[in-house]
Amino acid sequence: MKFEAEPRASLSVRGGALFDRIDYRSIETAEEKDQLYQMRYRAYTRGGLIPPSESQRYSDGYDDAPNAKTFGVYVDGELCSSIRLHLLTSEQRMSCTTDLFGDVLHPRLDRGEVFIDPARFVASPEKAKCFPELPYLTVRLVFLACEYFNADTGLALVRPAHEPFYRRVFLNETIAEPRLFPNALAKVALMASDFRAVRERVLTRFPIMRSSAFERRMLFEHSMKQSAGVELPKVASERPKLVASS
Repeated sequence: MKFEAEPRASLSVRGGALFDRIDYRSIETAEEKDQLYQMRYRAYTRGGLIPPSESQRYSDGYDDAPNAKTFGVYVDGELCSSIRLHLLTSEQRMSCTTDLFGDVLHPRLDRGEVFIDPARFVASPEKAKCFPELPYLTVRLVFLACEYFNADTGLALVRPAHEPFYRRVFLNETIAEPRLFPNALAKVALMASDFRAVRERVLTRFPIMRSSAFERRMLFEHSMKQSAGVELPKVASERPKLVASS
């Protein structure tokens, strides 16, 4: 399914020049999944994160988690990057992040907090060189999901070298020191931000994070909500449309 990004970002902001050329699609068909797994493999092996394999594809058991949805970011119709989003609630906790940092997250989930947990953020090595704005437009999906699901916290499972990016974009803070990621050759830290506390600052700094209720509904209404067994708070989908700051 294809979802076009809202064409409302100023060309002067980071990511704006590419904004009107992208669309978001949920990865659903066998062909789409195979293309994604090949892209992951190329990126992960080039980055030294996984050893080579004969299949030249990379997937994991969380790709089909009931509380997860994987999106592809397409530029001019071509898959260039992808991210998987998990909706974590007290009822549904399946993700690689809760498995690795359960001691940190389970007590908060027990208290009823709602998290958006992004994983498998990956870009085509070739396209990443052509489109330096791609990371911003990919992680935009995390912000939109936090908005739609009225999340308390946005998470990020991050290699230490990438922590500055998440501090800059989402004002994330490191809440757990790096641990060795299973079946990978790297350690990752757990970062988080209080979505409601940072929301306006992020929107001011990065206007491309703005979206309409319609765009958020098209992306998420028929995906993660029903499978995670949560009822969407009305406030999340009925907020007034925001106007980008000049």
